[in-house]
Amino acid sequence: MNYWLVKSEPSVWSFDNQKKAGSKGTVWNGVRNYQAANYLKQMKIGDLCFFYHSNEDKKIIGIVKIIKSAFPDPTDKEKKFVAVQLSYSQDLNEPVSLADIKGNKQISHLPLIKQSRLSVMPIDSKSWKIICKMGRI
Repeated sequence: MNYWLVKSEPSVWSFDNQKKAGSKGTVWNGVRNYQAANYLKQMKIGDLCFFYHSNEDKKIIGIVKIIKSAFPDPTDKEKKFVAVQLSYSQDLNEPVSLADIKGNKQISHLPLIKQSRLSVMPIDSKSWKIICKMGRI
């Protein structure tokens, strides 16, 4: 299993929206950055992703699961990009803020800090465990 982080502005698509989508989940589309799109192509069914609220909140709120691996993004007229399907997995008991992540030297290497504009990124298993502990799960 691999671990990831996906970002969304809560005013566009929030974690609450994701939860309301239920077990059928939602299509994660609209990614137009090539590096982020390459990460989408690597996602496999069952992989877990932190769901990060960008801009207003800047914190990890919960966890979603990949339920359908990469397929052509239906919003891409040129057919260059892919989407995946995500479903709600669980809430974090305590949201983990960007400031908390930056303050933890063990996870200061994460792309969330180094490439702050990237909307999809890998998370190594050690960092995943640390963030889960910070989120009290």
